[in-house]
Amino acid sequence: MKTDDSEAPLPLPGICLAALKLRKQQQDHDKREAAGQWQETGLVFTSPLGKAMDPTKFNGRFDARVAKAGVRRITVHGMRGTCATLLAALNVHPRVAMRVLRHSNIKMTMEVYTDATDEATCEALKKLSSALDQRGS
Repeated sequence: MKTDDSEAPLPLPGICLAALKLRKQQQDHDKREAAGQWQETGLVFTSPLGKAMDPTKFNGRFDARVAKAGVRRITVHGMRGTCATLLAALNVHPRVAMRVLRHSNIKMTMEVYTDATDEATCEALKKLSSALDQRGS
């Protein structure tokens, strides 16, 4: 179910903005190269002729970039979970994370997308231990 919040603009992190600017430069180059064959779709990620990108080609290009970067491969969808987990690790309020991820209910954000990192779990247990130790004194 779409909500009004799902359409509201959000600021992009600098790294995302930089990546989109690079993509724009590549797309402008593709437009020049395609000349009269370019099809304007308004999409950001397109084929070299401006058409909607075939998902299998997108995944192949994504995999090539992951390999070139030397990072562990996660699915494009898995990046949403990574974002949710990073927001939780940064102590971003769950309601805020819900809005960033454009979920209509917090249960989806917290139960499906957000994992607790080992570091966060250890930190929580240290805090609990400290609190219990102070009360036992």
